[in-house]
Amino acid sequence: MKKLLIAAGAAVVAAALWWRKNPSACPYGQRFWVEAPHPFITRARLREILDAKAGERILEVGPGTGYYTLDVAEWVGDDGTVEIFDIQQEMLDHTMRRAEERGFTNVKPMQGDAQAMPYGNASFDAAYLTTVLGEIPDQDAALRELKRVLRPGGRLVVGELFGDPHMVRLGALKQRAGAAGLSFERTVGPNPLGFFARFGA
Repeated sequence: MKKLLIAAGAAVVAAALWWRKNPSACPYGQRFWVEAPHPFITRARLREILDAKAGERILEVGPGTGYYTLDVAEWVGDDGTVEIFDIQQEMLDHTMRRAEERGFTNVKPMQGDAQAMPYGNASFDAAYLTTVLGEIPDQDAALRELKRVLRPGGRLVVGELFGDPHMVRLGALKQRAGAAGLSFERTVGPNPLGFFARFGA
C-alpha cells in the first residue's frame, strides 16, 4: 500500500511538472477545476482591486464558466460591458448561458488567442485574468496585448492561486508586466497563497 501511495504521489507530481512546462487552457471537460471555490482570490477581493465602475468597458481573458463574470457584469451595470475572451468556444458558450439565465445583456463573447487579440488599441478601461496567464504559451506577448488594448490610465488585474500548476509568482509577474510597459500598483490577498496584483497602463 505504501509503495502504491508513493507511486501515485510521484505520478501527480510528474503530471504537474509536465503541465507547467506545457502550458495550455483547462479543458472544458475538466471545468470543475474552474468552478470550485477560489480561496484567497475571492470575488470581494477582485471587486476591491479592480474597482469596476458603472458604464465601464472591461475585458476578462479566460472566463472559464463565468466564476467572476456575472459579478463584474453587475458592477458595471447596464451601461457598461464585460467582454469575455477565451480560446475555447465551449467556455464562452457556458458563460453566455449563465449570463442569459440571469438576465445580463452586457456580456459579450469573443473567441481567440490572448497572444494576438482582435481588439483595437486603447479599447478597455480595465482588464483582468485569473489563474490564466500561466496557461498562455507566450505570457510576454499576452501582457503586451493587454497593455495595447487598455486605455491610458487603464488597469490590469492578474489573479494567481497557490496549487495551480501554472501559477505565476508575484516576482516573475512584476518583471514580465514591467517589460510590457505596465506599472505595478498593489496587491490584495495573502501572497504567496494567492493574490490579485494590479498594474497601471
